[in-house]
Amino acid sequence: MHTVAVLALDDVLAFDLSTPIEAFSRARLPDGGVAYRVRICAPGGRAVDAGAFTPNAPWGLEALADADTVMLPGCADPLAPVPQEVLSALHTAAAAGTRIASICSGAFILAATGLLDGLRATTHWAAADLLAKRHPQITVDAEVLYVDNGTLLTSAGAAAGLDLCLHLIRRDLGSAAAADAARRAVVPLEREGGQVQFIVHEQPPAPRGSEVEPLLRWLEDNAGYPLTVEDIARRAAMSTRTLNRRFREQMGTTPLQWLHRARIRQAQHLLETTARPVDRIADQVGFGSPTSFRDRFKRVVGTSPQSYRRAFRSAPRP
Repeated sequence: MHTVAVLALDDVLAFDLSTPIEAFSRARLPDGGVAYRVRICAPGGRAVDAGAFTPNAPWGLEALADADTVMLPGCADPLAPVPQEVLSALHTAAAAGTRIASICSGAFILAATGLLDGLRATTHWAAADLLAKRHPQITVDAEVLYVDNGTLLTSAGAAAGLDLCLHLIRRDLGSAAAADAARRAVVPLEREGGQVQFIVHEQPPAPRGSEVEPLLRWLEDNAGYPLTVEDIARRAAMSTRTLNRRFREQMGTTPLQWLHRARIRQAQHLLETTARPVDRIADQVGFGSPTSFRDRFKRVVGTSPQSYRRAFRSAPRP
């Protein structure tokens, strides 16, 4: 039987901890038999702090060496030092060929071992920049739900841990078993798009008192019009060359790229809060055609406008 060891450190995130326990415990073989043996492990085999409750971990770190898969849930403080005994146990497990997978900020635990150096990885989008800064040897991809490097895997935040667990079940037992596990969890086996659709694409603010600060306000107010770079330059009383240079210096992007992002943000708001047709929204936020709007939206958000609306539209008020 495949053994899954779930490592619980103090301040473990309860959602991350419970996700692999539930997903693997409920997976079934084709004959209905139990597929996985799940063990909660902690240094010293003790109870750990999980915020609202204190789960007991019956197994110590020695159980990691006997596991086929080790799951690393995230902790409340991703920058908390990882005990040396934990790092050593993970190195020993990795050397034995054990599969190690992290959920959410659990990527920081795995990154602290050095095992992810030179590899691609992900974590919760809000912590992705921090992970990349702290571990520059890792290629951090904030747009995906999970990354599979064979024996080392990482997932994005919270619910993406379930996507990762279902992926592992499919690797181990096949698509039918994974689909059955997904039905038990009442989730799709594969979600459309990555975590990029959950990222709030806020534009960086202009430096206070800068030349482009009033221009940005004007662009936000007039994003629905078919503006060209010449129109923007005329408004700024600059040549297009000077506008592009100063915009890049102060905002790190071009005026038209900034405008496209502003239009996408407005479109997301309309998709979330109205029932207007997608073609009408495309015209309202200033895209020349519905096709160009759909293409740009998918590049920025990672999914189609229709799928985004299904996922995020608020229920209409009675």
